[in-house]
Parts: sequence; C-alpha cells; structure tokens
Amino acid sequence: MSFSELCNQIFNQAIRDYHIKDDIETPINNPYDRDEIENRLYLKCWIDTVQWHFEDIIRDPHIDPAEALALKRRIDRSNQDRTDLVEQIDSYFRQKYSDVKVLDGATINTESPAWAVDRLSILALKIYHMREQAERDDATEEHRAKCQAKLDVLLEQQRDLSTAIDQLLDDIAAGRKYMKVYRQMKMYNDPSTNPVLYKK
Repeated sequence: MSFSELCNQIFNQAIRDYHIKDDIETPINNPYDRDEIENRLYLKCWIDTVQWHFEDIIRDPHIDPAEALALKRRIDRSNQDRTDLVEQIDSYFRQKYSDVKVLDGATINTESPAWAVDRLSILALKIYHMREQAERDDATEEHRAKCQAKLDVLLEQQRDLSTAIDQLLDDIAAGRKYMKVYRQMKMYNDPSTNPVLYKK
C-alpha cells in the first residue's frame, strides 16, 4: 500500500467514526498506538473534521454572539493543533529519510510532504460532504447534479494529489528531492508578537 493510500484509508475511517454521532463534543477514540504514524494521521483528520463542523456552526446567522466568540476561540485552538500535527508528521518524514544521501542537483519542493497530506485530509472531508449533497433526498435534481459534477472534480483532485504525494516521497527516498521544515511562526497566538496582546 502506498503512503497516500494509507492516508486516504485512515482519513475515511476518522470521518466515518466522527459521523457516527456527528457531534463536535464527541471525544476522539483513536484506534492506533501513539507512536505510529497512523495515530497522527487519524488525529489530524479528526481535528479537521471537528473544525469543519465548527465552521458550519459559526456561520449560523442567528448564533448568539457570546457563543460565536467562544466558538472562534475553539477554532483558533483547533488551527494551532492542526499546525502542530502537520509539524509532527513532517518530523516523521525527516526521521524516516534522515539517512538518504541527497544527490547533486536535488531540488526542493514547494511544500513539505506533511502540508500536502494536510490538503489530502481536507479533500477527504470535501468529498464526504459533497457526496452527501449529491445524494440528498430532499434536494432538487438540479442541486444533486451540480454537486455530483463537483464531486467528480474533487475525486480527480484526490487522485492527482495522492499521486503527487507518492511521487514526492519516492523522490525524497531516492535523493532527487530534499525536504526542509520551516516551523509555522504564527504571530497572532504569541503574546510577545501580537500587538493587541503585548500592548495591554
């Protein structure tokens, strides 16, 4: 099984598991050991799935402002958790390929493997929810047809991104590409770099 196939399988599992209760308060029940990459992939997609539903809820035009603010704080924490998970996945790749001899003329990719995996997780969510819309009994035939056309594009995008991830990992393993990890230097979460926080 390729790495992208493993990702897609685990992402689909996490999304299905979340939708058993379809509740943002549902605690995660990660079936994989903490030290396995599968654990990090499952957790990554679980965070993305919960945040997807945060984003739905906060767009309710009738939401109570205090509730919206509390939810915005949860979205901020979720974004930080998501970024931390991406960095953990990249650390896995750095360790895995640490003994590879980089070839002369090797090139760097526009993004690290884990940020591509991040996009693959979001795509799995888009596909799940677009498929729901394409199969809605209470929607018009026109709505379902439009959503099916979008679903077809998303599925093609998933195939292309999966191929690109596997090719990138093959290139890194062969020394044709090398990876650098630039830690996400988010300024708005840091009391020493966010002016609203440090000027108080």
